[in-house]
Amino acid sequence: MQNYIRKRAVKVGKYILRTSATVRQTAEVFGISKSTVHKDIAERLPRINKELAEQVRQIMEKNKAERHLRGGEATRQKYICQNRA
Repeated sequence: MQNYIRKRAVKVGKYILRTSATVRQTAEVFGISKSTVHKDIAERLPRINKELAEQVRQIMEKNKAERHLRGGEATRQKYICQNRA
């Protein structure tokens, strides 16, 4: 694995740990694809730093469990905005 990829994977992991950001939010901040974020935290990070990887995995599981709530809220906001126009 190239050094810049290692550094990015660690930065992505630390960012998620610090902010509890979703994969989509993280991808936007780092200018990479959601697939790359997934690969960094699921495959690369455990090989680099197992402890950080486990902490990030727990946050990602929490985000996954809550995603239906975020989606529902986004839909609600969409219809509120449309009705005001």
